Amino acid sequence: MAKILTRLETTIHARKGGDAGSSYVAKLMGKGREKVAQKFGEEAVETIVAALTEDDAALVGEAADTLFHLLVLLAERDVRLADVLAELDRREGVSGLDEKAARKS
Repeated sequence: MAKILTRLETTIHARKGGDAGSSYVAKLMGKGREKVAQKFGEEAVETIVAALTEDDAALVGEAADTLFHLLVLLAERDVRLADVLAELDRREGVSGLDEKAARKS
């Protein structure tokens, strides 16, 4: 699974700052961080709606859109997927309740 996300991240970084006329990523990033974040939020909401009201195929499509736009948002901030995956690795085996409580201190 991480391989496709890594390849997608590489493609997104390659298109960052590219020609907005031929690249959706370049066009979206050219609108600024706020628009990139807004688009991610829109996709996340669409995923929620699909989870609640649509079939599995719609949910899968919206989830893919959400992951893509998350990678675009991370790239806009120059945050690498490897850093997110490392954080997930760090959290593995830790109770979600314990991990959340530790963030408050």
